Amino acid sequence: MQSSDGAEKSQQQRLVFFDLETTGLSKSCEMVQLAAVSGGHYLNLYLIPRGQMQRGASKVTGFRVRRQRLYLHRQPVFTNTLREALVSFIAFLQMFGHPLVVGHNIRRFDCPVLARALEELDLRAEFEAAVSGYVDTLPLAREMLKERGLKSFRQENLVRELLGVNYKAHDALEDVRALQALYSVLQPTPELICRHLFTLDTMKDKPAAQSKEPKGQRPLRENVRQTAKITESKEDKATQENM
Repeated sequence: MQSSDGAEKSQQQRLVFFDLETTGLSKSCEMVQLAAVSGGHYLNLYLIPRGQMQRGASKVTGFRVRRQRLYLHRQPVFTNTLREALVSFIAFLQMFGHPLVVGHNIRRFDCPVLARALEELDLRAEFEAAVSGYVDTLPLAREMLKERGLKSFRQENLVRELLGVNYKAHDALEDVRALQALYSVLQPTPELICRHLFTLDTMKDKPAAQSKEPKGQRPLRENVRQTAKITESKEDKATQENM
């Protein structure tokens, strides 16, 4: 885990953007890269899968496994066990006080892969205690940008359309950094975020379905509104100090 100097405590530090690269797109695929970012803090871990990398996934991501070593674009990378990666991710999340976990297309893909791994290692309860909920920016962007007539809501296309830049997609760390920048441009309202909240228990429900609130925890929507209130107060204070 690393951090940039001078990172400000803001709403971005109450949001953790995360992404996975995997061995393929099937329900049984495994993680090969887990990355997360919040403000200037980031986490980037590589894992050796137990199964084989699918040819299509290798072509897109550049990952290959040879003789029990993981290579990225033909260069060996340091790897962690699945348990080490998940425990490190939990520790990273705990730095930010029950953040919202944000990702692109995570409801259908990344979160099911993550949940399966957490359950396998009996870490799901610990993980869920560290977060407030999850937000998928794919349906969020579709709702916010429905009048723009975009042909694709893939993350790299949204970054190109809204930020005017291209980036190295399908590298989990580059993806989360780009998503954080994209999110700051989208600036969804707390009400819109609430409509797209889900949990690992409700991720298979329809997006419009109301999220179940875990017993003994502050309701997800209350967490979002409280985050927005704190952020607005900080912004007001900063404005007054600059006047």
